[in-house]
Amino acid sequence: MLSLRINANLSIFRRSSGILLHPSSLPGPYGIGELGAQAFRWVDFLKQSGCGLWQVLPLGPTGYGDSPYQCFSSFAGNPNLISLELLYQDNLLDQADLSELPEFSPQRVDFGKLILWKNNLLWRAYQNFRQRRPPDLQEKFEQFCQLQADWLEDFALFMALKQAHQGRPWMDWEEPFRRRSVAALRAFLSQNQALVDSFRFQQFLFYRQWSAVRTAANQANIRIIGDVPIFVAQDSCDVWCNPPLFKLKANGYPRRIAGVPPDYFSPTGQRWGNPIYNWKVHRQTKFEWWKKRLKHTLAQVDLIRIDHFRGFCACWEIPAHLPTAEKGRWVKAPGKNLFAQLASELGRDLPFIAEDLGVITEDVIELREKFRLPGMKILQFAFDDHNPRNPFLPHNFSPHCIVYTGTHDNDTSVGWYTDVDASVRDTARLYLPSLDQDPAWQLIEYAWASVAVFALAPLQDFLRLGSEARMNYPGRLGQYWSWRTTDDALTMQLAEQIARLNEKYNRHPLPTSQP
Repeated sequence: MLSLRINANLSIFRRSSGILLHPSSLPGPYGIGELGAQAFRWVDFLKQSGCGLWQVLPLGPTGYGDSPYQCFSSFAGNPNLISLELLYQDNLLDQADLSELPEFSPQRVDFGKLILWKNNLLWRAYQNFRQRRPPDLQEKFEQFCQLQADWLEDFALFMALKQAHQGRPWMDWEEPFRRRSVAALRAFLSQNQALVDSFRFQQFLFYRQWSAVRTAANQANIRIIGDVPIFVAQDSCDVWCNPPLFKLKANGYPRRIAGVPPDYFSPTGQRWGNPIYNWKVHRQTKFEWWKKRLKHTLAQVDLIRIDHFRGFCACWEIPAHLPTAEKGRWVKAPGKNLFAQLASELGRDLPFIAEDLGVITEDVIELREKFRLPGMKILQFAFDDHNPRNPFLPHNFSPHCIVYTGTHDNDTSVGWYTDVDASVRDTARLYLPSLDQDPAWQLIEYAWASVAVFALAPLQDFLRLGSEARMNYPGRLGQYWSWRTTDDALTMQLAEQIARLNEKYNRHPLPTSQP
């Protein structure tokens, strides 16, 4: 029986290391990284490198701006990651289907070209499934639909309605659909059953393939760190199905939206546009939606990085009509109550990493420490204020933290060092005199040598790439989330170099529980 699983809470935080790489950045000929041969090759590379951790970004179906932090669902998987070659092996596509290949860049995802082409192939795979009815897949598909019905039925209906409305956000649908009229939804379903089923089938394919990749990683003693954005997208199945959980207007649009005030990423702050939670209702429901969301994610990955952890203490609420995040207010959130209930259900040692960057107040530190969650340290922030007490300098670390050279929101280490002020470079060279010669590797070694329990770096830093390989720039729209590595980048020489680093600094994989 196909099911998702949650790993036993085995030695969650012990000294180890890993690489940050989203599956979309894997190499391959089909326009985007996929969960097929290249994903298994990547797991082998991590094993050869002596790494015990693989960190990914959110795995959901991307919406606005192609960002994995703006997904159509907190529970569904991204169909763009489905391996077409595995569909061919399952007799769901023919060789001719894979031969009709657009000219894709090997280094960038062209989401506009990719999504149109791949959606057509996934629809063709579903039609072939209906006609050929392979017995083993038919049974597993039915089992998957039964096991995941509590979120899958709503999501498939949401996506079918969205397609029927030419992709418009659910707030702009006709009122019976917007308000989820039972009669209207039944009538739509009766006329569009195949379309709805095709979205269910896509989710089956995604989870079938992702489960195989995760199993391979765990068998290689590699744990996967997933990512849960604190907020969800306004145009999502989450909000459409649960409007009382959010601060919305009568028409479904948000009254207030999330973001952060001005900081080192943006002088006008970041206006994310996500709806704000109605925490009063969440308390009344004993945080049931949150529990389901986090348990579901833990059935896909081994640990979770919780993005914007400080939002569980207070959220920056911006009036929805304002164009920037400069004018807003901090509004308290019930993080202590939520995490106490999660600890009672998931165990005392929560498998969470707190993304505690930005404006951090004492209550955020108190919440993180109360539940023994490691916070994040970014080496690119260590030299900005020329202060030996800077908390991002490794000599100020406590062991229970996670150190990164940079994250998906930062420039690459080479790009950072190239563009940063000369005074910052001067300060950095006080600690790393050879930084000019090899800035990316110097920062990696500085991270690995630290007392931090986990040390991670983006693959771009191991490849010593510049700003052209940056994954995202917070607060900006543009050609982001699109970087991909190439077939020839993951060499045995690089794996051996990383393995020597892990041996030198006593960072090794740890046993994982098996399915």
